[in-house]
Amino acid sequence: MNRNDLFNIAQNWFTDQNWQPFPFQKDTWTAFLQGKHGLLNAPTGSGKTYALWVPVILDYMKKNPDLSKHKPGLKAIWITPLRALSVEIKQAAERLVEGLGVPFEVAIRSGDTSAAERAKQARKMPDLLITTPESLQLLLASKDYPTTFKNCSAIIVDEWHELLGTKRGVQMELGLSRLKAVAPNLRIWGISATIGNLEQARQVLLGPDSEALENSVLIKAVLYKKINVVSIIPTKMESYPWRGHMGFHLIDDVARIIKESRTTLVFTNVRSACELWYQRLLDRYPEFAGEIAMHHGSIDRDVRIWVENAIRDEQLKAVVCTSSLDLGVDFAPVETIIQIGGPKGVARFMQRAGRSNHRPGKESLIYFLATHAIELVEASALKKAVENGVVEDRIPYLNSWDVLVQYLNTLAISDGFFPDEIFAEVKSTFCYQAMSREDFQWILNFIVHGSQSLQAYDEYKKVEIQENGLYKITKRSIATQHRMSIGTIVSDAVMQVKFMSGGFIGSIEEWFISKLKPGDVFQFAGKQLELYRVKNMQVLVRKATRKPTRFASWMGGRLALSAQMSELLRQELYAANHEKMSPELKAMAPVFKRQRRESIVPDANEFLIETFKTREGFHAIFYPFEGRFVHEAMASLLAYRISLLEPITFSLAYNDYGFELLSDKEIDMQSVIDNNLFTPEYLHQDLQTSLNSTEMARRKFRDIAVIAGMVFTGYPGKIVKAKHLQSSTQLLFEVFRDYEPDNLLLQQAYRETFEHQLEEGRLIQAMERINAQEIVWKICEKPTPFSFPIITDRLREKLSSETLADRIAKMTASYMKGIE
Repeated sequence: MNRNDLFNIAQNWFTDQNWQPFPFQKDTWTAFLQGKHGLLNAPTGSGKTYALWVPVILDYMKKNPDLSKHKPGLKAIWITPLRALSVEIKQAAERLVEGLGVPFEVAIRSGDTSAAERAKQARKMPDLLITTPESLQLLLASKDYPTTFKNCSAIIVDEWHELLGTKRGVQMELGLSRLKAVAPNLRIWGISATIGNLEQARQVLLGPDSEALENSVLIKAVLYKKINVVSIIPTKMESYPWRGHMGFHLIDDVARIIKESRTTLVFTNVRSACELWYQRLLDRYPEFAGEIAMHHGSIDRDVRIWVENAIRDEQLKAVVCTSSLDLGVDFAPVETIIQIGGPKGVARFMQRAGRSNHRPGKESLIYFLATHAIELVEASALKKAVENGVVEDRIPYLNSWDVLVQYLNTLAISDGFFPDEIFAEVKSTFCYQAMSREDFQWILNFIVHGSQSLQAYDEYKKVEIQENGLYKITKRSIATQHRMSIGTIVSDAVMQVKFMSGGFIGSIEEWFISKLKPGDVFQFAGKQLELYRVKNMQVLVRKATRKPTRFASWMGGRLALSAQMSELLRQELYAANHEKMSPELKAMAPVFKRQRRESIVPDANEFLIETFKTREGFHAIFYPFEGRFVHEAMASLLAYRISLLEPITFSLAYNDYGFELLSDKEIDMQSVIDNNLFTPEYLHQDLQTSLNSTEMARRKFRDIAVIAGMVFTGYPGKIVKAKHLQSSTQLLFEVFRDYEPDNLLLQQAYRETFEHQLEEGRLIQAMERINAQEIVWKICEKPTPFSFPIITDRLREKLSSETLADRIAKMTASYMKGIE
């Protein structure tokens, strides 16, 4: 069969579905059938699944014209980062193989797969396997895995942009490096949404300087999809904006949009906001009961699947959700998207917008609801970004030694490995391209001897070197614990929430439950629950009749502005000083008017500092507009440098727009300006001193120790408590710091603290930008509109939401007095 014959087969099948293949799909089929590797850049809902399932099947038909002589065994693997996507991908593959008459078995293997199904797959692998990065590693941990993979002709990594820039992506790089060696005819393909560094994404997927990269293509789906962004602008604009009400004053607008649309997804950035919005909508509009639902990662899986099916079948009018529905789950009927609050990144916003009318060529409609006035600047910036197709880069990890330790242990519990062979494979990946032989030898010593300072403890000696030089784990207990620990997603210990009468509700973090006592009522998964008792990491509850005193919340939930979004935000803010303004900026006229009365709206060449005094003390507010992570580092850095000029202590507050230094004595701001405290020189040393980087690295080391298998998080139902896990990893951290400072895992903890948590690179660029701007210091009589969200964010940490609302109402009334 030649290529034209194969294309005709595919074309006829598409015609039977009343479809027409897109040029990018045909380009992908051609490249695949030519034996090429590649990266397909295609948005959600564009038909990307069939762009790669089709050539996999056609390639098999070409090599096996007599389909009655079917050879069982694994032919292709589809990697998806989200288990929720697996069912859709499986259905697409089954529809295709059935239509083409190919006797392929399609199966899923993930954390949700039953033990019986896994055992069946171990005896006889399906032809097409849909799995996750973690489950792929588990397959590499099984005996005689090369035989399983040797005839595999393709591996497709879906949503590659989501894996890139994470340790799951590194895990994938390592897995691919091994599969290249054991499956000689393997073609590697990735599918990615639009990101700023697509060429680099292809390099990371295929390996820099590899034969696969040389024999590869980057195919872009040129599909015009109009995204219509509509800001929900309040009729009355507050002059003093604050984040506290979370946009609830616009709840009637949200309800109106839900009623006018067939189906709506309401996106929040964090799970706690998801819980709150769902409950507020039901409280105000009881008629929504049974018509709206909630979806986030901590809700029971069966409930999530029911919600996904119900919105697809239009049994629900709306779902309040988080990023758990960001990716490609196919919701064809969803008409409208509402984004609550700034999504903090262009790519995330466009991904969510793409969920609306999730079909090629259909216009997407997304409403942006600002939770306070200044977020309207973000809305205006996002509109321009969508129009111009501007998206962020995804920065890949380098030298993730913890993931390498886990990977080598994985190979050691299957058939074992020879170091020279694996060194060459690992060094061929993007992440470890700069790894020296000495680095690799250190890792080998670590898995065999437990590192230099832990040689006296047998539990860290996992791998044995056999006579032929094979590195192998032979102890069953070590192998069992390792298989249960495979993965790079480390979160706080979670506890299962169950009704006393039976019935699983979901999972919640240990720290939240630790703040409750029996009898307390809390809201979770849309239910009012009363805590009865905590037993064996299970939270036993019963339905409550009283109103909840608190809503479930999760650690580390708040997102920070991306570098791209920060730049767009600044440009949009500078536009407020010019006549040509967007509707969002025009709506902010009362805010800008009050801001200019008290201070200024900075221009492109200006960096604004405001100082004023209240009963709390002396406030100094700085406005870099760089995102909260950068501001956290910059606030500490500046506070430290000021303290070198004069003895002074500060309390710090920061948000995405700026940061505050609050003290009981006045800062000599002219001295700050004259002494050039914004210089990027000596930044790393000053940052280390000012931030207690050791404490931050200690927290980062906890995750590294878990991934590297130095601590075991527990068996199912017997999970190690977070405080015990923390104390174990702290002890290891201190041993390495005091006795083995060149330990690669210890050094990695410090490096990740500066590069990923504090975003040191962005901080340096921000300081350089500020250095080149004119510093404008305004001495104000009272807090300004721009400063208000920062001040109220600090109060939020101390006060309940009701007390906070009362306090802010009084503050606003006080600041407005005598001005209107």
